[in-house]
Amino acid sequence: MNKIVIENLTLHYSDGTESLKNISLNIAANAITVLLGPAGGGKSSLLRVLNRLNDLADVEEVSGRVLLDEVDILDPKTDVIALRRRVGMVFARPVVLPFSIRGNLTYGLELAGERDPVVLEEAVERSLQQAALWDEVKDRLNDPAVALSGGQQQRLCLARSLVLKPEVILLDEPTSGLDPISTGKVETSLEELKKQYTIVLVPHSIQQAARTADYAAFFLQGELIEFAVGKDLFVKPRDKRTQDYIEGRFG
Repeated sequence: MNKIVIENLTLHYSDGTESLKNISLNIAANAITVLLGPAGGGKSSLLRVLNRLNDLADVEEVSGRVLLDEVDILDPKTDVIALRRRVGMVFARPVVLPFSIRGNLTYGLELAGERDPVVLEEAVERSLQQAALWDEVKDRLNDPAVALSGGQQQRLCLARSLVLKPEVILLDEPTSGLDPISTGKVETSLEELKKQYTIVLVPHSIQQAARTADYAAFFLQGELIEFAVGKDLFVKPRDKRTQDYIEGRFG
């Protein structure tokens, strides 16, 4: 079952750059879809389209359709705030709010009108459990979030996205600055999270892509070159450009 269907998506920036060229792609529900390719290929631009962050960029034209549960999110009538609650995003560099660990997680819920302390505390524990951070911080929830290590801050950002119970999680190189142990914890969390969420991941390495991908899409200079089941794309790619990239001949 597809959670997101992308049809003939083209994105032009005002400086003349064409970041995405006629992309058509299905993103399966309850799976990890990995977007891989060299820098400048359009992977991050596609993530930004999926929760309308491209609205904040200097975009000249967006055409095509992006269907979330069969509703086009590019329609001008789309409630973008509601969309971003359904489609959360975690960036490569963790940016924690200048609050406590607990405050980072309750802030979004309180903005949405939640005031029940029991509901808030349950949401804090649930999201930290899902992000594999609860055991490390459960006794220091009132400490400043900035006191956490880089790996812990990244998992807190993941928990902050999860606390709003999105349907889709977008991850743009979420482990690029993390040590191997923290990276492993994030990847383990993703394997559990896909049972409840649809995950779109831009990995920080080909090795991570191969470890995590249920489905994989290879992008090159704004074009979707190849899309396949993860193990098939990495073991027997159909396009020579995909094979060259996976084998490290460029990128």
